[in-house]
Amino acid sequence: MSDKKLTAAPVSEAICLNYTDFLAASCKKRWSFVDAIYGVIPVFGMVTRSAPDLPRSPAERLKALALQIISTQLSDETNIVRLITLAAQQHVEQFDILLPYPLSEPQLEAIREEYVKPLKLEQQNERLRVQVAAFSH
Repeated sequence: MSDKKLTAAPVSEAICLNYTDFLAASCKKRWSFVDAIYGVIPVFGMVTRSAPDLPRSPAERLKALALQIISTQLSDETNIVRLITLAAQQHVEQFDILLPYPLSEPQLEAIREEYVKPLKLEQQNERLRVQVAAFSH
């Protein structure tokens, strides 16, 4: 037997966002004027408020920030593009979105067109796997 200890290679945390939970939280949220403004900011100018107490885990941080940008006043496609944009800003290259129903091909195409940057979407029933292009820096 070898004296060498086997160590596992670091595995990145799998991220799965439950879209229905975000919509439910958005419905229950008491909106201030500032919250309402954040809810309708166009995706190209999307900014999230930074909080000093944001979780350190990429998955938890992404979920906390997503609560700021998901709105029942927007289409599912726009909300999903906002999630993808937020994930890219947080340097999350791959994640899953658990949806209440499978998206149609026209909806998937609308997401690709609205996001503009290279993007891979794979759908298996109600689970949408999103892969954004690797970061160059």
